[in-house]
Amino acid sequence: MLGIGVGMASMLCPMYIAEVSPAKVRGRNVAINQLTVVIGILVTNLVNYLLADTGHDAWRWMFGLGAVPSAIFLIGVIWLPESPRWLMQSGQEDRAKSVLQKIGSEGFAESTIQAIKGSIAGPGTRSYKQVFEKSVRPAVVVGIVLAVFQQFCGINVVFNYTSTIFQSVGASLNRQLFETVAIGVVNLLFTLLAMWQVDKLGRRPLMLAGSLGLSVLYIILAFLLQNHFPAGLISIFVLLAISTYAVSLAPVTWVLISEIFPNKIRGAASSVAIVSLWSAYFVLVFTFPILAKTLGTYGPFYLYAVICFLGFLFVKNKVKETKGQTLEELEENLIRH
Repeated sequence: MLGIGVGMASMLCPMYIAEVSPAKVRGRNVAINQLTVVIGILVTNLVNYLLADTGHDAWRWMFGLGAVPSAIFLIGVIWLPESPRWLMQSGQEDRAKSVLQKIGSEGFAESTIQAIKGSIAGPGTRSYKQVFEKSVRPAVVVGIVLAVFQQFCGINVVFNYTSTIFQSVGASLNRQLFETVAIGVVNLLFTLLAMWQVDKLGRRPLMLAGSLGLSVLYIILAFLLQNHFPAGLISIFVLLAISTYAVSLAPVTWVLISEIFPNKIRGAASSVAIVSLWSAYFVLVFTFPILAKTLGTYGPFYLYAVICFLGFLFVKNKVKETKGQTLEELEENLIRH
């Protein structure tokens, strides 16, 4: 049940935010979704750290307290307006216009209504078959590859196996727990930086810098682990990798997935991309212990470095800049090219 809830939220939240946000702030607004995830991870790590020594039933509190943010989310959703783009597809133009008028001016509402009408013209039936039509296939391929790359870049190994990594160089349990909290703090700070820059620098430069930066950092990190350098030095490069990811691949991938698909198929295409993302996540966290046992804890990071460099080449050759364009303008450019 948790998996269903997380899966739905991870698809619907960035998609909804993109559909209700004006083009000039869309990247920042979608990045807010990633910020809340990062805050949740940090708060969870801190709460679990405080609960760890409270007895054998501590794990029950760790699970049970997850109901608090879930309840807040549920209550908040009650007051959310429906997406104007979904309303238009459902033939509810008056309601769509009302929502758009709350977001911008009368002129903004009218121009957006007309643009949406043009983008959804045609047969009303939507199906997953349309996701793989030739006209939209390039966007779908880019979305799927970016989603898979965000996981295969390897950073979630650092999040999930922090203790394993630092234990391999002789760090104490307290040091391992400290590193978990430090990772959460750095992740939060650099996600805030990403929110500030994603609509200024653009999506593509951040993705290029992030993928190439991670490739270099992983090679250094693997070398340090292989040669049993002190935990303090390893910590510096772990945190540099986290900060690089947090300012680039973490939020920007979600921004791009929410932007690049045409209105007609955005829901279906987003779900395909995000299923691909979570499938890649499963493969990553499942294979790391096996790879670490076979190659040593440092070994997989050489592999992730290669994957990040390949990701850099893919972004350089296949990903177009999307900042400052409406969803309908992005769709028109996709069809034209």
